[in-house]
Amino acid sequence: MTMTPELRQKLEQLVTSDDVVLFMKGTRSFPQCGFSASVVNILNTLLPKYTTVNILADPEVRNGLKEYSSWPTFPQLYVRGELIGGADIVRSLHESGELAKTLGNLVRAPSSPAITVTPRAAEVLKAALAEGSPGDVVHLAIDGRFESNLDLGAPDAGGMTVQSGGVTLQIDSGTATRANGVVIDYLEGPSGAGFKIENPNRPAQVKQIGPKELAALLESGQLKELFDVRTEKERAIAQIQRARFLDEAAMAYIDGLPKDTPIAFHCHHGGRSQNAAEHFLKKGFRNLYNLTGGIDAWSQQVDPAVKRY
Repeated sequence: MTMTPELRQKLEQLVTSDDVVLFMKGTRSFPQCGFSASVVNILNTLLPKYTTVNILADPEVRNGLKEYSSWPTFPQLYVRGELIGGADIVRSLHESGELAKTLGNLVRAPSSPAITVTPRAAEVLKAALAEGSPGDVVHLAIDGRFESNLDLGAPDAGGMTVQSGGVTLQIDSGTATRANGVVIDYLEGPSGAGFKIENPNRPAQVKQIGPKELAALLESGQLKELFDVRTEKERAIAQIQRARFLDEAAMAYIDGLPKDTPIAFHCHHGGRSQNAAEHFLKKGFRNLYNLTGGIDAWSQQVDPAVKRY
């Protein structure tokens, strides 16, 4: 389309109508596509207020903005009049912490999270601090993927401090929004020792499970749903006895199960079953397992009678 001066002025007014403007399908309270919803969810964790423009309600804005921004898809996020990008870019910037830096003083000051350091973890951390440099504190970082990291270092003047178990923890603003309810423990066992960080805010993920662990869950009855995502031709070669073929009927059956039902998937080596598990993860299922190594690993570690191919 040809950009008229009137339309350009209208778009410029919209883009600069607030410090943060999101052009999206739907509204902040009712996004009408998954990509728009994902950006809204990110912005909601960072900002007390921002403006959204529903491009579905104004075809002129929808078509004109594509030319104005040279960006063909929606959503489009603008900060202080500058285009940041679409859903993938916003998510990547959020995960790296760069989005919060770009927003700067617009980001809401996070409240101090409740973090628990167990007595054993506190003992180990205090011993490490005693061997470090004077004034060192424990830094806890949780990134946008909810991956956690602990290290020791000098205090950061811009950081937030949290006391737990006699240990001073320092966190950044991004970590503060993801850390409420975190428990830091220290575990020791035959396979070694290390810190374990439990985060109740972490989104559900597909759990990787080994053949022996899966066999134990099946045997105990804790897990009753196991699905085989391979082809009929492969199933004619070898099968895990309790596994059900993931056909259309099985897909519909799973859709009708409670979202907290433990469900496991397997294929030949673990790739296709991971994809199947992630499909149901997106539907809201929270207790999903993928058999690491697939039926091939099952044959080697659990049941040699299952033919390898």
